[in-house]
Amino acid sequence: MARPLSPSLEADEFDRSMMERALDLARQAVNLGEVPVGSVIVHDRRIVSQAFNLRETLQDPTAHAERLAITLAGRALGSWRLEGCTLYVTLEPCPMCAGAIVQSRIARVVYGASDPKAGACASLYRLVSDPRLNHRASITAGVMEKECGEILSLFFQDRRVSSKLNRVDPGDPEGCLSG
Repeated sequence: MARPLSPSLEADEFDRSMMERALDLARQAVNLGEVPVGSVIVHDRRIVSQAFNLRETLQDPTAHAERLAITLAGRALGSWRLEGCTLYVTLEPCPMCAGAIVQSRIARVVYGASDPKAGACASLYRLVSDPRLNHRASITAGVMEKECGEILSLFFQDRRVSSKLNRVDPGDPEGCLSG
């Protein structure tokens, strides 16, 4: 069983390179209109799976980057037990994904931006390191946090602007009164 560690800001160059790959995946998600979250799973310093959010594309509320990457890693390694694997993700995992991390026995989680509304590694819950569960993963938080947070902030800012531009005035359904 992996020994739980407190969230840490310590990351090596390999961690940063894997987070950069996760950010590349998050950028691909933006191109599909998906929330920009990317995830990479590594075993023995080799990428075994990678994914980005596909909730909108698949119309599947569970199609989070982490969950998809976990499924693909199990297939690639021929086992649901992902012992010795590290999961890199641009946003702190939610409770669903944290549960999948525990169930898959991932040894370590490295994430970029914290999620104060749904984070289940350290921000809101501590599911992946909860001593009451049968598995605990070590956590490294805040790797490339600024870059990971910016891509999300820009995505949601663009969404808000688009939403305002696409609103129809009930008194002017054809948009004739706009200047």
